[in-house]
Amino acid sequence: MDLGFKGGFDFLGTHYGKTRFDIIWANEINPAACETYRANIGAHVIEGDIRSVMDRLPAYADVIIGGFPCQDISINGKMLGIRGSRSSLYVAIVEAVRRMQPKVFVAENVGGLLLKHNEVSLKKILEDFNGLGYNVHYQAYLASDYGVPQTRERVFFVGTRMGLPTFDPPAPIGMQPVTAKQAIGDLESLGEDKAFSHIWSLARVSGEQGNRRLIADRPGYTIRAECHGNIQFHYSLPRRISMREAARIQSFPDSFRFPSKLRETERQIGNAVPPVLAWHMAKAVESIITRKA
Repeated sequence: MDLGFKGGFDFLGTHYGKTRFDIIWANEINPAACETYRANIGAHVIEGDIRSVMDRLPAYADVIIGGFPCQDISINGKMLGIRGSRSSLYVAIVEAVRRMQPKVFVAENVGGLLLKHNEVSLKKILEDFNGLGYNVHYQAYLASDYGVPQTRERVFFVGTRMGLPTFDPPAPIGMQPVTAKQAIGDLESLGEDKAFSHIWSLARVSGEQGNRRLIADRPGYTIRAECHGNIQFHYSLPRRISMREAARIQSFPDSFRFPSKLRETERQIGNAVPPVLAWHMAKAVESIITRKA
């Protein structure tokens, strides 16, 4: 999401220009993810549990963005809702907003949060966000509607401080979805290349999940964080897709490097917000701050 909010990258021949945003502080608990962040975005990321580094937050920022862990809410997870130890970390976003009082905050989670069995969790999240004194808008977005070659659905909560213009959700770009072949077809003849993260899992077909094969003329399926035996197979080659191919399906530019090995790279790509989708969200947030109420 930080890459999308900064902008200034290319994906499949389209340039996503720099925004007015500059990332001044970031936090991540996973050391390997921090290494990737420093290699691509900046050295300002603070490694550690957010609950232990909260006092190191800057005094102020115009915007706070974050994706709270979704494993307890996802239909592929334990469906514990915000009672789960990971998804309850959304309270760290609430606390950061309470302390810093930004103009806007953006919080992202899985589309499953809007399902009926999560209505108690959704109600609690909205109560906490609304209690901060912000106008809160939430809705689900399908990544393939915004130029991302993936049928990934995610919910974004956008809170705007009282007195600021209301949030206008970014409209779908109105083009045919980018297909899997359009996204990764040029990599078919490329052999393994560790430096380019063009490496893939050798896990065999799973008896439970991971049997899906990409369809060449459709967007890819949702890239998951715990892949290994779950990541989809290539539409024409006798293997699972590579990490670079997964990164393409997530809309990462080829210039983005993943210094980690296979498993950690899988997690980082699967956990990410598609940069192109985040860019569209950033432009909508930017307009709140730059236009008058």
